[in-house]
Amino acid sequence: MKQYSQSEAPRRLEGKHLGMACCWALGLATLVTWNCMLTIEDYYYKLFPNYHPARLLTLIYMPFAVVSMAILTYYESKIDTRKRNLSGLILFFLSSLLLLLLDLASSGKGGIGNFIGICAIACSFGVADALLQGGMVGDLFFMCPEFLQSYLAGIAASGFLISALRLLTKAAFEKSPDGLRKGVILFLVISTFFEFLCILVYAFLFPKLPIVKYYRLKASTEGSNTVSADLAAGGIHINHGDENEAKLHERLSNKELFFQNIDYAVDLILIFVLSLSIVPGFIYEDTGSHQLHSCI
Repeated sequence: MKQYSQSEAPRRLEGKHLGMACCWALGLATLVTWNCMLTIEDYYYKLFPNYHPARLLTLIYMPFAVVSMAILTYYESKIDTRKRNLSGLILFFLSSLLLLLLDLASSGKGGIGNFIGICAIACSFGVADALLQGGMVGDLFFMCPEFLQSYLAGIAASGFLISALRLLTKAAFEKSPDGLRKGVILFLVISTFFEFLCILVYAFLFPKLPIVKYYRLKASTEGSNTVSADLAAGGIHINHGDENEAKLHERLSNKELFFQNIDYAVDLILIFVLSLSIVPGFIYEDTGSHQLHSCI
């Protein structure tokens, strides 16, 4: 296995552009399944007209995301980053697959049982979001700024791309019998397959890029204890000199980190409070009385 020292930078930052593309795709994967669930809520209003799915699904998703994020933040120094991110991607994939299978098994019928199943899947989306988004942001902070920018750009693009894809799949079956459900099924198949591809990208392609190997080894020598599995996936082992150097870096306590970043913590709290105040409210409710009719 090839060794890297802390001072050995990869020549011309090899793999940077491919790494940016991977980060963009992983950013898209972070919100694609949740955006899918939000985008097909016109279908859920048809199945569950009395349960207000737009409100309830969001109210269920947000607390699970916030609580999971808080727990993972507290124990972040003990959690392997690779396992955390892969767990998030796999959970997104399995949840999206279950959403598809639930509709197929029920033949597109409503009922309280199916709605409870959808709510449970929304809970898993919240946990997966906390696993993947927090883990990826922390992982990419050790690397070049372009990687984090690409990841956040992928998150931002997910809403637009999913909405465009939903319009296309909906239009494709607009005049066919049970066209709304057929469009939803095709939509879920595409998004589920994309999540599966992103698992392969993160597990096998991203860790083998020279620039990624370099930054992860650099993070390890600076005291990070959460990148060991990432280094192993990239075929790198740390020499004794790097291990001794890593011991010189002492991690701040959670309390010290919190007070040093209290402005970011307040921002996060305000963002979630604002989201919970607006998204599950009347503005988001599907009234069915606008000029765009079923296009929204």
